[in-house]
Amino acid sequence: MKRLLTQISYAHKLFVLATVPLLLAVAAIAVLVAHQSRAMAEREIADLEAQLISAKQDELRNYVQLARAAVSATYNPAPPDDAEAKKLVTQRLAAMTYGTDGYFFVYEYDGTNLVAPRQTDLITRNWAGLTDSAGTPVVDRLIELAKQGGGFHEYLWTKPSTGQEAQMVSYVIGLQDWQWVIGTGVFLDDVLTSVAAARAQVENRVRRTFFYIGAIALAAVLLVFMSGVTITIRERRLADAKLKELTQRIFDTQEEERGRVARELHDGISQMLVGVRYALDLARRRLATGDDRAPESLDKSVDMLGSAISEVRRISRDLRPGILDDLGLGPALQALTEEFQKRTGIQTELETVVFRNRLDEEAKIALFRIAQEALTNIERHAHATEVKVHLAGHRTGASMRIMDNGRGLPDLRSPAFRGQGLGLRNMAERMEQLDGTFKITHGNPGMIIDATVPLKHLLPPASNTPPKKEVQ
Repeated sequence: MKRLLTQISYAHKLFVLATVPLLLAVAAIAVLVAHQSRAMAEREIADLEAQLISAKQDELRNYVQLARAAVSATYNPAPPDDAEAKKLVTQRLAAMTYGTDGYFFVYEYDGTNLVAPRQTDLITRNWAGLTDSAGTPVVDRLIELAKQGGGFHEYLWTKPSTGQEAQMVSYVIGLQDWQWVIGTGVFLDDVLTSVAAARAQVENRVRRTFFYIGAIALAAVLLVFMSGVTITIRERRLADAKLKELTQRIFDTQEEERGRVARELHDGISQMLVGVRYALDLARRRLATGDDRAPESLDKSVDMLGSAISEVRRISRDLRPGILDDLGLGPALQALTEEFQKRTGIQTELETVVFRNRLDEEAKIALFRIAQEALTNIERHAHATEVKVHLAGHRTGASMRIMDNGRGLPDLRSPAFRGQGLGLRNMAERMEQLDGTFKITHGNPGMIIDATVPLKHLLPPASNTPPKKEVQ
């Protein structure tokens, strides 16, 4: 897994970092919206169910009041043992049916059924203790409500039109003189159907919401992907252009360096060697003729060879100073500044602060080349009379500062400066490769160059060697 992660490109990592939080946020929003939608819908469905059941209860109460009014003329004047009046009341109630399943029922307080026009198998039988399939008491509860004056009771009951058990709500009152229970009931199929339809609508609405959120998330991911692809292509083109520019600059720098070395070889060493040749030829002719000035020509040849050797050493030192590898950065900078002062006559001062850590190879070369390039620029353009080089190590790395009292640089943002300053760009890129910092500021007068390499380029000193007095 770790190996797979290391093989993922930078663009893919950016895409994952952009899309994963987006997908997590969209998923969290979807879950929250679904939860809130379901909760709100359940409250609405509960309110709807309560309203529908309340309407059914009002309907049942009206039915029972009508039945009570229909038998009151017979019931009110009749004594409790008037069998003829009781027979007349049961006949009237049995005839009062409505709809396909609506009817009135009558039970005595002991549980005996007297009226059940749509379920005649119940008549004259005692149903005390009857419960529905869910274990809910039916007849006993109806009798209890009638004794209390009336009330509603909900239970499972066989539907006459289908023969199947269904949810039913009944309303009963009591004829206390005769100890009768009179009531009627309605089945709640339509209520349950309406509630189920409402729940189905809620689920469809939640599914549509999830679909819309998913579509939005997909569109967002595609937008992120297309943006990432566009940015990647654009950055790659810019990187290719910069790479081509850098390659061309490298070629230009190489050609410039080759031209400089060629000029120095031609104008310096070549001319010296030609002079040595003529001096030796002159000494040979004088020796052949016995001229006493032959030793003078030989001495001149030796001096010119010494100058050629010194020039070769100088060119070699400019290309790659051996002292940098042998003694470190401090002595190399010391030799560089001394040679610069001797060659240009500019007062040059090097200041170093002792620190025990050693710079790695890349950092030493980068700082030395920056100092070399800065001194070359000062010699060519600054018209300075004093130069100060300060090198020090600190807790965050190592820093080098080069200051002069010359005329400084033009505004770096001005159009006149654009396209120039190849040496300054090279210095900045050297620090960038080391993850360091490079800064140019205007002095008063002159120019200040600050180059800092991070702590990772400082190596711990060897435990068996004492710390050096010079910065390495």
